[in-house]
Amino acid sequence: MKTFLFVDLDDTLFQTPIKVPNATDLEPVAYLKSGDPISYTTAKQRALFAMLNCDMTLIPTTARNHDALSRVELPFASYSIIDFGGVVLKPDGSVDEAWADIMRADMAQALSGLETAMHIIDTYAAGAGLKARARLVEDCGTPFYIVVKDPDKQADKLEQIEREALASWAKEAGKNFCIHRNANNLAILPNTLNKARAVAYVRQKLEAEHGEIITFGMGDSTSDARFMASCDYTIIPKGSQLAARTVEIL
Repeated sequence: MKTFLFVDLDDTLFQTPIKVPNATDLEPVAYLKSGDPISYTTAKQRALFAMLNCDMTLIPTTARNHDALSRVELPFASYSIIDFGGVVLKPDGSVDEAWADIMRADMAQALSGLETAMHIIDTYAAGAGLKARARLVEDCGTPFYIVVKDPDKQADKLEQIEREALASWAKEAGKNFCIHRNANNLAILPNTLNKARAVAYVRQKLEAEHGEIITFGMGDSTSDARFMASCDYTIIPKGSQLAARTVEIL
């Protein structure tokens, strides 16, 4: 029986050096558009990847877009799920057009709400003297979600925006959108855009190809929990946001 691992990338298989300040065994694995390295693996992560890649087929399940995924130097050889599930790439790297058609229709319905949220965020930030601004993330010709980052990497500023600017908007539009904050990232996603939905689509294709399969889900963030829970088994990195939530429950 074939085994597949749906795996998040950033802060799961690798991370920026600031996340592992005492590490002395780092090797670059992801790069900026300039070619400069931005994310690194530790020796433990490299050993884990080698072990997993030997016995499983790894399927990236990431918020990264098509271009950012292309700048990750890891040997993936199957499907890829990118843009929080907005785009599915076939094993040959081409876009799965059947899934793209579904997402284009869904995102067209969500666009007005995203634009409203962007206006609310930018108006509040400007009035409060904050540097952060909302950006609509698009890929493969489709707008998907909003991301907000603080240029000075002060995560408390994003918490302020979520708490003060988006509270009333969330009460009205909350049934259609999800607000997710992790470190210096504040994202607003349509509920129809989620990794779990794309994982279910890819899993159906894999089952059609291979019959019954075993699936693992691995991720660091609470936004990964939904797709991980849809798999047969889950793997959570130590020290991650999701691990901290698990400890709280225990």
